[in-house]
Amino acid sequence: MVKKWFITLTFLLPVAVFSQTSKPNPMLAELRDSLPAIDTTFDYEQLFQDFDAFMDSILAPHNYLLASVSMSKGVYNFESKDANLLEASRKLTYSPTLGYYFKSGLGITANGSMVNDGDKLNLYQVAISPSYDYLKNRDLAAGVSFTHYFTKDSLSFYTTPLQNELYAYFTYRKWWVRPSVAVSYGWGSRKDYSERETLIQDLRLRRRGFTYINTEETISDFSLITSVRHDFYWLDVFAYKDHIRFTPQLSFVSGTQKFGFNQSSSTYATTIRTSSNVLYSTDSYYLDDQIKFQPLSLTLFLRGEYSIGKFFIQPQLMLDYYLPAKTDNFNTLFSVNLGFIF
Repeated sequence: MVKKWFITLTFLLPVAVFSQTSKPNPMLAELRDSLPAIDTTFDYEQLFQDFDAFMDSILAPHNYLLASVSMSKGVYNFESKDANLLEASRKLTYSPTLGYYFKSGLGITANGSMVNDGDKLNLYQVAISPSYDYLKNRDLAAGVSFTHYFTKDSLSFYTTPLQNELYAYFTYRKWWVRPSVAVSYGWGSRKDYSERETLIQDLRLRRRGFTYINTEETISDFSLITSVRHDFYWLDVFAYKDHIRFTPQLSFVSGTQKFGFNQSSSTYATTIRTSSNVLYSTDSYYLDDQIKFQPLSLTLFLRGEYSIGKFFIQPQLMLDYYLPAKTDNFNTLFSVNLGFIF
């Protein structure tokens, strides 16, 4: 019975989900008065207090350390020995993450990307991201982060020459469905571009059948991400103080695509994030040597989470429709993330 009431509250009390205060909520008092007398021996007051306390604990700003690792099937474009074009290959990607986040909103995250390149497990990229998130308003959240990517040279597969990324987002949290808007701007150096120029031209050749070299190359890309999502919660499912979260999210990405961003399947364990991904995980990965803002992808994320104590596990299914491709537009990607929050 208790679990049924929790599910009902998830749908009827979105304001309680976004609460970040322990003050009495007039909506809860009004709903308590209107509840049918199903079980007069049950302490509904304690039920509501437990629900408020749970939501406050996961949404209120506080200091915490995050340590996790994710595994997913990613698409890599490898150099081909028998053809001029790059060959797309699906490889299992491992992404360890370590981050510390202050209740003031400041944070620092380190993330690695590893893949078996045919010879060994290669830690080919490390990213460092300082960030700031504004979390004091219960109705909205906003933040900005800067990421610098350290990428190995002489890789047998394509990685973007963009080595810096500035990301900003805004989320409105009061509605039952949370809308978010985010922008991402990435840039790099001439040296990084020159080292990858052959692979870049091969990817562009795949799209149009000829190669055009732009001598006025600007080493940058820009993307705009809009998304809507909702979190469903179930408490005390298998044990005391555990919970299950299910989050469907629909994201639409537009932008330039001269180089593509350094992308991976990101986690959403940190509740301060919008979880809006810029994800191009497709065999038909295209680059364009012209600066043209255009629709890029429409993606449905189906995210699950089981958490007990400090441990969590998060499976995620992505159904992606890659708009620039003329064929094979639809792709799926599954990932799982597990870790601890202290």
